[in-house]
Amino acid sequence: MSKIHNFSAGPSILSQGAFEKSMQDIRNFANTGLSILEVSHRGKEFEKVLADTDSLIRELLGVPDGYDVLFLQGGASTQFFQVPMNFLRTKAAYTDTGTWASRALKEAQGYGEVDVLASSKSANYNFIPKDYTISSGLDYFHCTSNNTIFGTQMKSFPHCPIPLICDMSSDIFSKPIDVSQFSIIYAGAQKNIGPAGVTVVVLKKDMYALKANRHIPTMMDYAIHAANGSMYNTPPVFSILVSKYNLEWVKEMGGLQSMAIRNTAKAELLYNAIDKSPYFNGTTAVEDRSQMNACFVFSDENSGLEAKFDNACKEAKLQGLKGHRSVGGYRASMYNALPIESVQVLVNTIETFN
Repeated sequence: MSKIHNFSAGPSILSQGAFEKSMQDIRNFANTGLSILEVSHRGKEFEKVLADTDSLIRELLGVPDGYDVLFLQGGASTQFFQVPMNFLRTKAAYTDTGTWASRALKEAQGYGEVDVLASSKSANYNFIPKDYTISSGLDYFHCTSNNTIFGTQMKSFPHCPIPLICDMSSDIFSKPIDVSQFSIIYAGAQKNIGPAGVTVVVLKKDMYALKANRHIPTMMDYAIHAANGSMYNTPPVFSILVSKYNLEWVKEMGGLQSMAIRNTAKAELLYNAIDKSPYFNGTTAVEDRSQMNACFVFSDENSGLEAKFDNACKEAKLQGLKGHRSVGGYRASMYNALPIESVQVLVNTIETFN
């Protein structure tokens, strides 16, 4: 079978080694004679997996002392309300840069006042707002680092006199970041971490003292999960295991600096082809283009050629290129494990299309 080039936005492509190692553990995990799918999460074998995954996250991201790494469930969408449930006491600040940012701020409005500092909604979220000021005295500022649906990405983060909270679901581990800038980073796993099922939260311990004075269900209380080492209830065992193997691959490849070089090369290759094509247009401001999700559409005069291009992609074994159902067009998601050879196949398809 010829190679399939997987540009899916998520669940996304993972390293081959993660598949191979996890398949072995489905049959016989850590020489227990049992499958990873049936062992106790309280056993020493899985406790080692959890500890190893925690250590990898801290090492790769450069997490300073004074932070907890939590393995939760419910995806980033649960974090949209868990964050304000825990920490929105009076008023918080948000930016509205895309669908998921918009959903996050709407969830927050159920727990207190939300100051929307800036929005690109009127421009169909085709840029990242930058001209705003974050006031002191607010509970926290929330942003979304990468917008998968619209293909924009924050290239830097603003000076923040209040706790900075970021949804990094779709670009975490794609480049080095300064974790000390943030009070909370959260990410659904299904992009650069591992398969869907686990949500990683990196939380500064100082935040526990800022918890809101309201009833917080036990399962929604970060402090409870931290005190129990992410074992208050049964964690998503298999998702954590595969995440461990995928993060080991990131480390073997040279860590986040290597990922940044790799991802920059892939993005530059594809965007260059889009910009030179007489058929396609990019959809976002050039300075805000995402390295993870390149969105493009046919120019108006070529809008009737979608079916022909779809067939060309199918023949080239290119999959997962359809844009999100809410915006249409095309979206090439280029997460860490996608090789540049796959991007080259897409570029060849674009360049030879007529």
